[in-house]
Amino acid sequence: MKFRSVRILVVFVLGLATVSISADAQDEGKVYRIGWLGIGTSSSAQIQIFLTGLRDRGWIEGEHFVMEHRSPKGRLKGLPALAEELVRLKVDVLVTRGTPASLAAGEVTKTIPIVSQSADPVWIGLVDSLARPGRNVTGISTIPGPELVMKHLEFLREVVPGVSHVCVLFNPDNITHGGKMKYLEIASQSLGVELQPVSARGPDELDGAFAAMTKENPGALLVLGDIMFIQERTRIAKLAVENRLASMYFFGVHSEAGGLMSYAANSEEVMRQMARVVDKVLKGANPANLPIERPMRFDLVINLNTAKALGLTISPSLLLQANKVIK
Repeated sequence: MKFRSVRILVVFVLGLATVSISADAQDEGKVYRIGWLGIGTSSSAQIQIFLTGLRDRGWIEGEHFVMEHRSPKGRLKGLPALAEELVRLKVDVLVTRGTPASLAAGEVTKTIPIVSQSADPVWIGLVDSLARPGRNVTGISTIPGPELVMKHLEFLREVVPGVSHVCVLFNPDNITHGGKMKYLEIASQSLGVELQPVSARGPDELDGAFAAMTKENPGALLVLGDIMFIQERTRIAKLAVENRLASMYFFGVHSEAGGLMSYAANSEEVMRQMARVVDKVLKGANPANLPIERPMRFDLVINLNTAKALGLTISPSLLLQANKVIK
């Protein structure tokens, strides 16, 4: 009787081992589906950096996973439908670039892991905290905290010595701008700088916004990060020069378009971070327990052509701090 019991137990254990081996083999052979939801046209270079980051961790596109790319190409109203489309495709993980895309994904699924690049996931209600998200969302937070916006203001003061009045261009429809203004107020009080918030909801309000700025003769301008401002970056840079405003931006593309300076998270490094987080999720990590990361590297870009147009001299010490100088 005992012999029979032992025999049954051995068969049972061997059966479990067989099931386990089969399950492992099935996981190894599975082709995962990664959804990618952006807000604009993602550059192929950035996507390649993301794919390289995954490849460095053993994930080969076409062999271990396939990518589903979706973007409304700047038309944000199309994001919810695109997010729902990716959910219907039963993606294993949803990568979102930008706060609007992250919000749209968070609305349509509470179960599919989301690896988000957003301004402030706590402020917009995507997660409970940066240290412990507590939901199906993790990723990278690019929100400028007090120490980062302090750098923006300090750079402006170095370019325009003695400036005490800085205009801040913001979009009232951007859910993250409330949090950014909160940090800016903390930083401005520390530096003794007075802020003049000026709003623009759409391109048709930009001329009026700059007219309102110049009434106070501020001398410097800080433009918050916003998809509309990015789309209108060449026009905003031109308006800043026409109104004799030394301008600072939260995205490097603004300096490329003629803005004086930008201090922003390095987009390549952010893509590598996103790949590292996706790797963890695909290997079974629970997003609820994965802390939201901050960017590892920030770049200062200075446009010397714009400085010349404004009659400004950039000090050698500031040029040495720049990661890129546009001549």
